[in-house]
Amino acid sequence: MALVITFLLGIGNFALQRAVLDSVRPAIDHLPPFLRRHTGRIMLVAEFAVLTGALLLVALGHPGWGLAYLGYSAINGGAGWLILRHRPR
Repeated sequence: MALVITFLLGIGNFALQRAVLDSVRPAIDHLPPFLRRHTGRIMLVAEFAVLTGALLLVALGHPGWGLAYLGYSAINGGAGWLILRHRPR
């Protein structure tokens, strides 16, 4: 069950990451050209690495990592909410 919950939290984190990346376009436009082209991809790869590590550790019988990922998701959700709440219209 912890594995399924961790996976569902990962789906939510990916959706939130995509929404934030789409909403902060003006901020990303100020980055150097190389980073501008690859920012979204780099962030999604990092999110995938965190999710993969959490899923692997939960699958190996360490449910505490599922709780740690839940905390990470809560912090991620709060930060995403703050960013999306103040986006320009």
